[in-house]
Parts: sequence; C-alpha cells; structure tokens
Amino acid sequence: MKLCLIIATFFYLQVSFSQVKDSIPSKVWTLEKCIAHAIENNITIKEATLNKSITETDYKAVKSSRLPNLTASGSTSFSNGNSIDPITSNFVSDQIYSTNIGLNSSIILFQGNQINNQIIQSELLVKQSTFIEKEVKNNITLSVLENYLQILHAKEGIIIAENNLQSTEKEVEQAKARLDAGTITLGNYTEAQSQAATNKYILINAKNTYQQYLISLKQLLELNPTHDIEIKDLDNNTNFPLIALNKIAIYKKALNVLPEINASNLEIEASKKGMDIAKGGYLPTLSLTSSLGSGYTSVNETMTFSNQLDFNFNQKIGLSLSIPIFNRNQTKAAVQKATINIEKAEISKTNTQKEIYKKVATAYQNAIATQEQLVAAKTSMKAAEQSYKLAKKKYELDNLSTADLVISQNTYTNTQQNYLQAKYLNILYQQLLEFYQGNRITL
Repeated sequence: MKLCLIIATFFYLQVSFSQVKDSIPSKVWTLEKCIAHAIENNITIKEATLNKSITETDYKAVKSSRLPNLTASGSTSFSNGNSIDPITSNFVSDQIYSTNIGLNSSIILFQGNQINNQIIQSELLVKQSTFIEKEVKNNITLSVLENYLQILHAKEGIIIAENNLQSTEKEVEQAKARLDAGTITLGNYTEAQSQAATNKYILINAKNTYQQYLISLKQLLELNPTHDIEIKDLDNNTNFPLIALNKIAIYKKALNVLPEINASNLEIEASKKGMDIAKGGYLPTLSLTSSLGSGYTSVNETMTFSNQLDFNFNQKIGLSLSIPIFNRNQTKAAVQKATINIEKAEISKTNTQKEIYKKVATAYQNAIATQEQLVAAKTSMKAAEQSYKLAKKKYELDNLSTADLVISQNTYTNTQQNYLQAKYLNILYQQLLEFYQGNRITL
C-alpha cells in the first residue's frame, strides 16, 4: 500500500512539473511566435474585436425591430367628488377607488421599407467591422515585424561595437608600451585612449538602443515589463530571392488581398443603404395594434374584485396609419446628409487606394534600392576589412600612426553599419511586398 502511494505521488509530481514547465513561456521568441502572441493579446486588436461585437449586437437589435412589442400596464387611483368612473365611464359624485390592468402590443407592418434597409445596412457594417479588425491585425503584424528586425539590427550592432572596443583596448595597451619605450609621442597615446572611449560610448548607446526596441516589442506583445525575452537570430544561410513582379502587379494583388479595400466598398454600400433609409421617411407608416384590459371600480359594490376583472375584460385590435405631410424638412435634410455620406465614402475609398499604392510603390522602390546597396555595401565592407587588417599590421610594426589606424577602423566600422542597415532594410521591404501579396511573413 505504501509503495503504491509513493508511486502515485511520484507520478503526480512529474505531471505537475511538466505542466508548470509547459506553462512557462520560452524566453527565445521567433517572429512567428511574436506575431501570433500579439494578435491574441494586443489591446488595440482587442479594442477592434470589441467594436466588431458592438456592430453584431446592433445588427441583432435591428433584426428584432421586425417583431411585435409587448407591454404590461397597471394603475390604481382614488378620487372624491364629481368625476367620471374610469371603468364604467359613468358620471358619479362619490369617492371612487379604481384599478386598471392591461397588455398592449403593436407591430410595424410598413415603414417606407426602412426596417429592411436598416437590417441590410447593419449586416454590411458587421462585415465591414470584420475587415477593419483584419486591418488592425495587419498593422500590428507589420509593427511587430519592423520592431523585430530593429532588435536584430541593434543586436548585431552591439557585436560590432564590442569587437571595436576590444580592438581599441588592445591598441591602447600597445600604445602604452610604446610610449613607455619612447617610440611614440604622448599625443599618439591619447589618440588611442580617445578612440577607446569613443567606442565604449558607442557600445553603451548600442545596448541602450537594443533595450529600447525590446521595450517597444514587449508593449506590442502586451508582456509584463519584468518578463525577459530573447529574439531568435536569423539563419546565416537565409537568402531572399530577387523581386519577380513589378510594382503594378503587386499593387493589383494588394487591392484584392488587403482588407482596407473591402472595408471601403462596404462603407459605400452601407452609405447607399443609408440613403434608402432616409428616403423611407417620405412614405407612410402602417402599424397593427392590439390590447387586452380589465379593471375594478368601487362604485359597483355588487361585484367582487375578481368578478369585476372577469366582467370588465376587453380586447381591442386596430390599424394605425401615419402619412407624413410636413416634418419641418427633417427627411429632406436626412436625404441630403445621406448623399454627402456616399460621396465621402467614395472619396475615402480613393484615398485608401492611393495609400495602398504609395505603400507598395515605396516598399518596391526601397527593396530594389536596398538590393543594390546590399551588394555595394558588402563589397565595400570586405575592402575596408582588408584595409583595416593591413593598417593594424603596419601599426604593430610601428609604420603607421595612431590617427591613421583610427581612421581605418572608423572606415571599416562605417561600412559594417552600412551593410547591416542595407541588410535589414532589404529584409523588411521584401517581407512587406510579400505581405501585400497575401503571403505569410516568415524569416
């Protein structure tokens, strides 16, 4: 029995530990994981989802306007002196205690077809809110992509800064030995110290930039500030193919893929339904009404309360017709506003198309440019690296001044930074073009 208990306890602890371990999020985050987490947790997306829920609730409410309403009523009154009995309608001069109860219902049979148009309009707005929600998700996805690449860029910048600092610290040691030996002047030594201090400053700034980008990413992911994350590095063998399509072809794809256009089209349709709703105000309204009622009066002393309720029970049914003749130009103003709203929706769609073209054309042009810059920057970096290696050898042989070595190192550092910038900008714009075509973002 004791052995069984021990085995059961051991099994329980193993399962519990496994569950706890699984519940702890991994510190290393891939781009796909960041995007998935942001879409699930970002508050901007949650707000868009709530707005969508509001439109769905409005749609249900508008659909219910076709149904009849039902209200119950009840009243009790006491009067003294000359008055009309509210139950029998007789003129009496006495104290009267009376009670009325009833049920009332009405349903709109026709209202200028406004109810049907309101239902259609609400359904269009629900569909539009779905595309707006997708648009918000897309914006957050692109923000995560941009921030993710900025972190990787900053991370490699730190490596470059650390290597430069290590090199200059060795150069300071060499310069100190030469100064003690009397082979260089104090000015050359202080030049090496100045460069080391500058590289240390650059390293501190690079680390700060990296942390700032991490903070921004945590906010996009809605992570606790105390939560430590680490971004997965890119595979060194990652290759991005040349752009196969021209910008017009990509733009046409984007118009069919991005949710902004669908949202704009639905906005125009909803505005046109708003026009139909407004014009419905010129037409008559026909309603069916019905009621059930009964009451009690103290004047009739020969019948009990329950007998009077049974005796006075009545039923009514009727039709109500309302024909608009003049409503102080309210319907006319509503039609004019609806016309303006249609024009605004069409202008908004045109602006959306222009914005999409601008995004596609900008990303395309930058992708082409960064492809060329990447090749040039890589060639320049290799040449600067060879030049810096030669400069270090000359410096070690005391055939090069500290100032010239510093210039060579700074030139090499600048080419490294240029290469990194071209590299990550090219990745960004390539991924943007893929995204605009409806393809997944993957690194």
